[in-house]
Amino acid sequence: MKTIIHRKKTLSAILFVAGILCGTASAASSVRFLLTADETLLPKTLPLSLDLEGITIAETQTPRLYRIEGDQKIALASQMEIGRTARLWYAMDKTLEKGQRVTLELVIGDADPSPSPLNAVVDDTTITLRHRETPILSYHHAVHPVPEGVNPIFERSGFIHPLYTPDGMVVTRIQPSDHYHHYGIWSPWTQTLIEGRAVDFWNLASGQGRVRFAGLMSTTDGSVYSGFKVHQEHVMYIGRDRTEKIAMNEVWDIRAAAMELDGRTVWVVDYTSTLSNALDSAIELSAYRYGGGLGFRATDDWNRQNLRVLTSEGQTRNAADGTRARWADIRGVGRNKSGTSGVLFFSHISNREHPEPMRVWPDNTTGEGFMFFDFCPIRHNAWVLSPNREYVLRYRMLVYDGTIAPETAEMLWKHFAQPPMPVRAE
Repeated sequence: MKTIIHRKKTLSAILFVAGILCGTASAASSVRFLLTADETLLPKTLPLSLDLEGITIAETQTPRLYRIEGDQKIALASQMEIGRTARLWYAMDKTLEKGQRVTLELVIGDADPSPSPLNAVVDDTTITLRHRETPILSYHHAVHPVPEGVNPIFERSGFIHPLYTPDGMVVTRIQPSDHYHHYGIWSPWTQTLIEGRAVDFWNLASGQGRVRFAGLMSTTDGSVYSGFKVHQEHVMYIGRDRTEKIAMNEVWDIRAAAMELDGRTVWVVDYTSTLSNALDSAIELSAYRYGGGLGFRATDDWNRQNLRVLTSEGQTRNAADGTRARWADIRGVGRNKSGTSGVLFFSHISNREHPEPMRVWPDNTTGEGFMFFDFCPIRHNAWVLSPNREYVLRYRMLVYDGTIAPETAEMLWKHFAQPPMPVRAE
């Protein structure tokens, strides 16, 4: 596992990654844990984590995780994350049935670089997360130009596109002619009240504000996930001379993993937004039908003729708008091998207003019935951001080819919201 911390010019306080592992032990040591699939089965290669608090690991050492089966020790894919509390991320080598228990052994030994099939590649315009050379998604840190003849006010940075299925189908879309300000996966706020003035960060044509990339914090390669952290600024424009003022700072922590599900590979993409007020006075994110959270403009291959929506509460496309859900499954006919692909969106139980309200375009919103989806935490109630505080929203996307059954979606959401945690063996 390799994590690269990138230098930044601004906001060093909020970009500092805390966490120190210390110790001087040189001999290998081990600790055993029990992992139980309590309520549902536990799929093979689903990313899981183990809290390393209280376990001493020297800088020259590496933690390794093994599954114990009889007198055998089977090595599991694992990688360490250093934070306020260090964690070891790992993936099981087999599916655990409901109620099944396994013994895991954590071995602390000399550093031994493990292969990193998942990696982050940075170039002049994008950060791309890949699995064994296959792209999963790209984040645009450079300003993306608009099509010829379109007002340059619609240019922007700080969004994800393309998002691919494992078969290689692109499921996102940017700069559609019906909404040039739509950018794949992105999350600006629409109606806000800041220092007594209304500021719209979503509708770029308003000229009131925008969200932009402001710095690359880190990239991570590993055997369980790859990822990156970026700093984004929510900039408001004041007066006729459009003086810039940073109203909010945001950190995106994006991670991608490959999981086996029903004999096929699916991408697991975790999206965490940490938002902070950059001013001395409160900011109101006013109640509105879309904005913030996680916005998704789907490929134009999906339309009213072939698109299906199902939420955790059983709502379908034309009934889902404005309702709440734990998860929403959006899929349509595409150009991939299976002929069908989709994205399963999860909202975390810690999110504001969870189960979270949604904006779901009904099939009559655009001429051909294209899709826009948004987990929208201010859909029904305003949100006030106080100075000197951080606000976190967590989401997961499962990007797949084929279909996913509702009961499988519910099982996978439970593992995201309340993942099974190993306990130390007595």
